[in-house]
Amino acid sequence: MQWITQLDAIIDRQAAEIVALRRHLHTHPEPSGEELQTSLHLYQLLEQQSLEVRMGPDGCGVMADNLPSEEASSTASRIALRGDIDALRIQDAKQVAYRSQQPGIMHACGHDAHTAIVYGAVRALAALADGDQLPWPVAWRAIFQPAEETATGAVRMVEAGAMEGVSRIFSLHVDPARRTGEIGLRSGALTAHCDSLQLTVRGRGGHAARPHEAEDPIAASAQLISTLYQFVPRTTDSHDAVVLTIGRVHGGENPNVIPDEVELWGTMRTLESQVRARTIEKIRQLAQGVEGITGTQIEVTFHVSIPSVYNNADLTRLVWQVSEQVVGEEHVQLIARPSMGSEDFAHYLEKAPGVMFRLGCASDLSAATPLHTSLFDIDETALAIGTRVLARLVIMASKPESIA
Repeated sequence: MQWITQLDAIIDRQAAEIVALRRHLHTHPEPSGEELQTSLHLYQLLEQQSLEVRMGPDGCGVMADNLPSEEASSTASRIALRGDIDALRIQDAKQVAYRSQQPGIMHACGHDAHTAIVYGAVRALAALADGDQLPWPVAWRAIFQPAEETATGAVRMVEAGAMEGVSRIFSLHVDPARRTGEIGLRSGALTAHCDSLQLTVRGRGGHAARPHEAEDPIAASAQLISTLYQFVPRTTDSHDAVVLTIGRVHGGENPNVIPDEVELWGTMRTLESQVRARTIEKIRQLAQGVEGITGTQIEVTFHVSIPSVYNNADLTRLVWQVSEQVVGEEHVQLIARPSMGSEDFAHYLEKAPGVMFRLGCASDLSAATPLHTSLFDIDETALAIGTRVLARLVIMASKPESIA
């Protein structure tokens, strides 16, 4: 098809620009909820393409349309692409020219790559449209989302209208466990349901030399963590996936003072709604038991909840077909089991069907560094591959039934 040849040629010409954007973002990362300069930079780049561009809530996040809503609704169903823009609070330990210049903050999850790929895809689509080379009417929206790492950004973008008029949505995530040129796909559940958990342990403080005069919330917290880690898995069917992790413990200010209160923060991840409900109830029961033996009060609170990313079967087949065209049949792989990680891309899928897929980004698997680590980096040749897949998906998902 002529349009594929033209699209690939455009992406080849823009490859250096896509890499440059990724490196700019990597050098100037911003954490969740603080992506003001990132958003402004993207806004300015997209505005130069004569697109309809608007900022997200509080100046964080960007949305860009190639057609006004009225024109899009009469021309073609709008296809959305989502990229996330926030970084993590991790010190960048790499020795590269594009190393983070923000102390304690880096793109350790590939969001800089996701953003550059989505930008490259819509930039190529705009160029194809300018050359009157689109095979049929195409309407698209690019969503550059803040605060994915805190699981609050997708909801806010949806509330700001990101999914209005959108019929399908696609996204990707770089995967350092796959070689560059490989793509992983799975229909149905791709990620776990994730609940943010807060446990507040309240006791009675006292002198470190006289713990018998206190009701020690630190000792109770230690008992609580041990109890949860032992009895949540021991009371869950081994065929049901549940992961409970306490990732933050805060209590006390002095080494010789027993504090009044300790706060524990963690996550609970499940794949089935019934398992989730039973696990929540079990956590509450275990907390009550620890209360009884320690004399403390334990408050259990569940905060942010992210549903599973559930890939639409028909659209997964489309992504598989397009991916085979880009990287070859032998390089498109089935993801055998869902990940127990979470992704707030799931909130967009509550509004329209879509797919998230994994994009290999490791030139050497033996030397690849995992996500969320201080040495994380990607093979930048993966950027053009992701760009090709997303750009083609927008066009193929817009194909009229009359010529399907």
